[in-house]
Amino acid sequence: MATRRGFLGTVSAAGAATFLTQTQAATSASAAPAATDEKAARDAIRNVNAGMRANYASLKAELVKHLSPVIVVQNNAVGGRFTLINNGVQVETVDPVPEYFELAKSIAHVPLGIYSVIAAYLSDQVPNIPNADRIDPHDLDMVAFKTPGDKGWITPLNSFRTTLNSAYTKLPTANLPLDLENSCTKILSEAIKFIDTIVKAQSFDMVAYNRFAATVYPSIRVNMTFAATAQITGIETLMKRWRTLLGEAAWSDLYVTVLSIWTTSELNQASIIIRRTMNQAKVDTHLIDLPTVETPSDPIAVALDNLARIVQDNVAAEMVFNTDLKVADALKGKEDLLSDEILQQVGGTAPAAKTAAFGAAASAATCPITGKTAAV
Repeated sequence: MATRRGFLGTVSAAGAATFLTQTQAATSASAAPAATDEKAARDAIRNVNAGMRANYASLKAELVKHLSPVIVVQNNAVGGRFTLINNGVQVETVDPVPEYFELAKSIAHVPLGIYSVIAAYLSDQVPNIPNADRIDPHDLDMVAFKTPGDKGWITPLNSFRTTLNSAYTKLPTANLPLDLENSCTKILSEAIKFIDTIVKAQSFDMVAYNRFAATVYPSIRVNMTFAATAQITGIETLMKRWRTLLGEAAWSDLYVTVLSIWTTSELNQASIIIRRTMNQAKVDTHLIDLPTVETPSDPIAVALDNLARIVQDNVAAEMVFNTDLKVADALKGKEDLLSDEILQQVGGTAPAAKTAAFGAAASAATCPITGKTAAV
């Protein structure tokens, strides 16, 4: 059999060059269509998903106009902003919580305000304190990022002291309930005393701050009681009015979406209060907490967009996965459709579900402000 070497040996150098050029060109030509065909095929496959997403988005955009009735809750500094949407129309937007909520929380936040000024100047070593094992040394090291001995905290802390002293001086004319006024007085006076002490010494440590925080904590609990009761009273009163406005039939199908940041998304106070006013047979699927990275510029649009996705997936799940109800439940819920398959392959198990302790929170509360029992 003639080898390639033997064959080339029988031809001239020019002929050999021509032969090699033609051979290489033929090889390249045969390889090029294969690569092009593969890319075209894969792009065609990707187009299927792109088409699905376009159709999905179109359905969602139209469905938003038909979501009804819906209450969108935006957590804010005054106890929450509530918007009722019925038959595609925004009926009303209300901040229903009495002013005592904001005032009580404002003073309860004093220790956090002081911490926010001094935290960066703390020692990066966890001292020997009762809760030392609960403080992550690495977290503390990252928070205490200022150079030891830096006195940059004094000016902003004195500025905050001026703010606190103004509130302390004017507190008697704020017309607060006596118990709330007394607790606010205690928090403010102890805070001013703590600031004066450490500014005079031009130093502080975690032990001293912990002692101050422990001293005012009982008063903070009083403020928390007033804030919670004010919020319960305000929200439940509004829910009762809107329930009457919509009627029982519509109210039984009510969806509520609660937007919050991650740190308040579990056992969110608005969700706890609203939960017991809803149709108890549907509340687990119709009360939806939507944690966001930050407050969206258009909270209502974000809430409705997410709700439309949830509602259309509820129906899609039963139609697309009618032969596998476990996968259908995943599409209807928070699970990724691949989560169960991945867990099987990696040999893992799903984290235990956390149960919200709504029972105690949902009991009727007597308001120390009005003396009334809040219930719907």
